[in-house]
Amino acid sequence: MKASIPVIEGNTTQAIQRLLINLLESGLVDALMVPMRTPAGTVTTALVSDPQLLAAADPLAPVLPVNGATLAGKLSVREPRAKVGIVLRSCEMRALVELTKMQQASLDSLLLISIDCAGTYGVPEFQRRSAGKSSTQLWQELFESATSNPEQPISALRVACQICEQPVYEGAQVRIELFGADTQQQLTLELADDLAAALPEGLASQTEGTIQRQVIVEKLVEARAGQRETEFTKIRQRLGVEGKAGDNGGVVENLTGVFAACIRCHNCMTVCPICYCKTCVFKSEVFDHEPMQFITWAKQKGAYRLPADTMLFHMTRLNHMGLSCVGCGMCTEACPAELPVGMVFRAIGQRLQQTFDYAPGRSVDEPLPLITFKADEWSEVGE
Repeated sequence: MKASIPVIEGNTTQAIQRLLINLLESGLVDALMVPMRTPAGTVTTALVSDPQLLAAADPLAPVLPVNGATLAGKLSVREPRAKVGIVLRSCEMRALVELTKMQQASLDSLLLISIDCAGTYGVPEFQRRSAGKSSTQLWQELFESATSNPEQPISALRVACQICEQPVYEGAQVRIELFGADTQQQLTLELADDLAAALPEGLASQTEGTIQRQVIVEKLVEARAGQRETEFTKIRQRLGVEGKAGDNGGVVENLTGVFAACIRCHNCMTVCPICYCKTCVFKSEVFDHEPMQFITWAKQKGAYRLPADTMLFHMTRLNHMGLSCVGCGMCTEACPAELPVGMVFRAIGQRLQQTFDYAPGRSVDEPLPLITFKADEWSEVGE
């Protein structure tokens, strides 16, 4: 069912807060996982059971401090579990689908609430910009830019958002559809009929705006996909897997050159929603080499890079999660050396996903190729 809720005095955030309050007070969920504004002005994810505290909910804040799929997995993977509503962006929803396939999350006890995404800033940039504006104002600027001039995104946006070709997620039970709506007057919802029956306050049947929404989303997707291919070409040229040396105005660095400044801090692995192993080999004694081992390697090569095993670390991660990378870009944000980790993983992952005709997060019923045996699968890809 498509419905609408009124926006009072142009306050879009308050309209969404009222919807969330209704979900709690109606008993449809026991708690809500939602971005919240802290007294210090930062935005963090919180699990809320008191409807009154939802006055601090800030689901439109254009910042992604953590991919919420990881948090949703921890709330749902084991029994007993409560009914929890989770407000997530498209990349978070798709990551949650992948974690469900890996048995690291369960959708059975979750009420998925998706929200159209016009993009996000990195945490430092968001903090700088929010010093003089509310997060709703910052979101409104991004929203207007994405809908009116998608070919030229705001340059301060996270790169992952500038090339994200999936700004909406259609598989949630409750979809807050911002694109195509007059967000100063009303918000459009797409939700199951049983949910609509339980949420009578302020809801009205809505059928308009669908075509306009489709046009806006298609233009945004086209613009972001074009920017994505431009960025992918650049990084592939740096990696030496596309074009000729110097085609990008620089030199071919190969993977070792692109990751040369890696300090193996494991930040990219820690924030990645797809890296879920409870015990990682790179945090085990396997890589606690004896001192003389380093000397032996140094004598063999003349010089040996420290910290050790950085390339093995990235190659192992690529092998583990390249197929399921949803392009959230959290790895890039967390890298202290400012390496293009996310761009490398997305560019390589895209080729891998195309080989298997696999789109991460597309459907929970679509099996993971690497754990699904098909006798003729290599003949299908020309091997």
